[in-house]
Amino acid sequence: MSTNAVNSDTDVHLLPCLDDNIAMIQSALGGSPDLIVKGFKWGDQWRAALLFIDGMVDATQMHEMIVEPLLSLRKDDVPFEPSPGIDALHALKDHVLSAANVSVVDQPALLFNSMFSGDAVLLLDGSASALRIDVFGIEERPVGEPITQSVIRGPMEAFTENYRKNVVLIRRRIKDPNLWIESRLIGKVTKTQVGIMYLRNVADDKIVQEVRQRLDRIDIDGILESGYIEELIQDRTITPFPTLNNSERPDAVAAALLEGRVAIVVDGTPFVLTVPGLFVHFFQSVEDYYQRADIGTLLRVIRFISFFIAMLAPSFYIAVSTFHQEMLPTGLLINLAAQREGVPFPAFIEALLMEVTYEILREAGVRMPRTVGQAVSIVGTLVIGQAAVDAGIVSAAMVIIVSITAIASYVIPTANMSITVRMIRFVLMGLSASFGMYGMLIGIIGMVVHLCTLRSFGVPYMLPFGPFVMSDQKDTLFRLPWSRMIMRPSLMNHENPRRQRKKPAASKGE
Repeated sequence: MSTNAVNSDTDVHLLPCLDDNIAMIQSALGGSPDLIVKGFKWGDQWRAALLFIDGMVDATQMHEMIVEPLLSLRKDDVPFEPSPGIDALHALKDHVLSAANVSVVDQPALLFNSMFSGDAVLLLDGSASALRIDVFGIEERPVGEPITQSVIRGPMEAFTENYRKNVVLIRRRIKDPNLWIESRLIGKVTKTQVGIMYLRNVADDKIVQEVRQRLDRIDIDGILESGYIEELIQDRTITPFPTLNNSERPDAVAAALLEGRVAIVVDGTPFVLTVPGLFVHFFQSVEDYYQRADIGTLLRVIRFISFFIAMLAPSFYIAVSTFHQEMLPTGLLINLAAQREGVPFPAFIEALLMEVTYEILREAGVRMPRTVGQAVSIVGTLVIGQAAVDAGIVSAAMVIIVSITAIASYVIPTANMSITVRMIRFVLMGLSASFGMYGMLIGIIGMVVHLCTLRSFGVPYMLPFGPFVMSDQKDTLFRLPWSRMIMRPSLMNHENPRRQRKKPAASKGE
């Protein structure tokens, strides 16, 4: 049996001979030294072998749940007859082994996937099947605090790289049997476990089916992070805007499931995808719902204002200082002219130099070690900005504009939307340098038209702004109190639109 057949042919089955199966496994792995084979024998007719990958199993669990029960099994206590072999496997599974998660596999591909996932495999002579025993024992990063989506008030738990642990973190928050999970292996080489989670009585069946179909169409060697999945299943539209949301917070994913969205959990990454991802979702934070409605509304309005500042501030400055000086008060205009008197470059080149320099410093701060990264980015920005002003390369006003733009981009709660704003900013800067305010307005109109043409898994991207849905405005620019948000978002939920029952108003004396 060739290695290619083992990896790809699901019609191939194990052999009844124990020695042939062991030889096939060792040959497929090229005699790898991390494959451990431990033999067992009862009398003259019963032989078995326990196979596992060294370092991927919990030695204590394996010894207590597998090795000790098998070693203590005497010839007279063997609870099965010599034939047929599959009955013997079931007898071991039901009466001897004490592990909680034991199942039968009969294909080499499933056997290899089990071993590489941290399971032990028990082969029995005379049986064309094997037992997969869950004794996973790789040391992993414990549940910690969110790094990229931190909040002041709210749970301080974040996803890890373990698929099962991430599923448990979501189930802890939604204790409902209607929370369904569909699992599949994606990647011909990596065989990464990918799960679809949704509330059966809340999520739209059309969206769930669309997610299934897009995942099933993936044909790739490996999936190493949820970003692979995001790029492969997103709507086929050339756009800088993200159409899938991702989060490292279990409470954020649970809230998305309660709204009728679908979560995609990928093994090996602490980021869970939620679909559909609409424009308004990238400006919402779970903290909006943990604070009072007025505080949550203020925070959300600040995010939208910061979005426009981060996108338009440099282009607006270029347009006004180059083409529309009459829009500025006389005193401010004289002050800006005095600052730019010794600057040899036009405003566009000046802004481009500062923006590119800041992007380089930001990327350097991310890639450098944490102990020095933040200090280098802050000190580098201050030193270079001051030196550029003193050298007469840029004006002080431009340094202020770039600084405000950079700070505003950090207010956006999702990193992928922040990157999108940075990309669009350069396009608008070029339009403003060419046509002034008219160019900037043309760019904004083109962006709005483009946003209105986007869809995420069949749902309009600009919902509930376009198409305008009055009933869904309660949780967009403003966040109304929970007592007013009785219904779930309308166009993403057709099964169970009501999220709470409206109670009668309490009297003043209560």
